[in-house]
Amino acid sequence: MKYALVTGGSRGLGRAVCFKFAQMGIPVIINYQSNRDAAEEVCKEICENGGVASIMQFDVSNENEVNATLDAWENEHPDDYIAFLVNNAGIRRDNLMFMMPTEDWHAVINTSLNGFYYVTKRLLPKMMMRKRGGRIVNMASLSGLKGMAGQTNYSAAKAALIGATKALAQEVAARSVTVNAVAPGFIESDMTKDLPQDELKNLVPMKRFGKPDEVASLVGFLCSDEASYITGEVISINGGLY
Repeated sequence: MKYALVTGGSRGLGRAVCFKFAQMGIPVIINYQSNRDAAEEVCKEICENGGVASIMQFDVSNENEVNATLDAWENEHPDDYIAFLVNNAGIRRDNLMFMMPTEDWHAVINTSLNGFYYVTKRLLPKMMMRKRGGRIVNMASLSGLKGMAGQTNYSAAKAALIGATKALAQEVAARSVTVNAVAPGFIESDMTKDLPQDELKNLVPMKRFGKPDEVASLVGFLCSDEASYITGEVISINGGLY
């Protein structure tokens, strides 16, 4: 059986993506770092609506933790594999660079970029086995495309993730594994709840923030058979804000 793993799947965009996989009939693994209650709530709602879901705790920025947890899952599921991976886990530690604590720089890079590396590297071998294939979607950001003042760390991490997406797509294309990135603009989520929304909406041509379900629908398409010839792409979903 093919499973989907969504890192940071208990809230915000990750939560919406988990529900999308369930709607597509794909068993979903909801990764979380610390908020077990939120992960269990998502899992319960999916299962109550006829889907298949489970939760999985690990910190994406901890390589040993990632490997140990995924090793245990594979031992329990010898005939299954994770065919769909959404690298969604990320954090913000906004500040002007000259005031930015060193730990805030590393925390953002470790979660968004190193987390992508640890989880993806661990799951790629099974995806690349003959006649298997897979779908990898990396959650980038408008910040990684244009840069955002006060987000030097976040912009750096997301821009690097975009570069990694394009490079990895070329490495694994011959094994029927696609690698794409989604670059949301301002989306209603936990990540943006502390932003001045009324002010920022005026910057968006559509005059509103996007909804998590809109991003999830794009992720679902990229993980579908219909998107089998799309790889190495970065697709913006930002209401026209560039």
